[in-house]
Amino acid sequence: MKGLDSPWIDFNLYLITGRGETLGRNLEFVVEEALRGGVRAVQLRDKGSSTKELYETAQELRRLTSRYGARLFVNDRVDVALAVDADGVHIGSSSLPLYKVRRLLGERKLIGVSCHNQTQAITAQEMGADFITFGPVYYTPSKAEYGEPVGLDKLNKVAQMLQIPVFALGGVNLENCAETVAGEARGIALISAILSAADPRDAAKKLLALLHPLEEHND
Repeated sequence: MKGLDSPWIDFNLYLITGRGETLGRNLEFVVEEALRGGVRAVQLRDKGSSTKELYETAQELRRLTSRYGARLFVNDRVDVALAVDADGVHIGSSSLPLYKVRRLLGERKLIGVSCHNQTQAITAQEMGADFITFGPVYYTPSKAEYGEPVGLDKLNKVAQMLQIPVFALGGVNLENCAETVAGEARGIALISAILSAADPRDAAKKLLALLHPLEEHND
């Protein structure tokens, strides 16, 4: 298991893509601006595209993330992740079982898991996840289907229990970022706070300035 003292999870801001969040701008352009601002982990999440379109987008994001020394994850699609040599995948409750994903990916790829309660979080760690996202921490329309926000207390309780990194997800933005990471969470995962920003590069810089230096998690 790759824990908090591992160089494998070498990021504390996890950008998740969403074409509908870019204010009509080209997704690849916005992601590159975020990378220029310091983002070092991107999850390609695009459930509306065909396999061919998803592969082509993944190829372009692999090129960009490689240029900036960042990690690329593909949401759910193990085949696309392997095809572009992504760093890993991110899965949820409707995905292939984690042990099957690990068998397909091998040991040197990373697996992130979306969790919404303590039981899911503990199970993900026991099954070999490398990190989890946990939320929604705050209310956000995109995560309303997962129920009421879990809040900071539950976030910190789960993060304290686990040995793998926990990223707060759901409604995280510049206004609440500092309080979100004041506790036990490794970092934040978000979409609109960067993709919908007028200046994605500047938004990324400002968010990263509010996060803990990674060394604090490697003691």
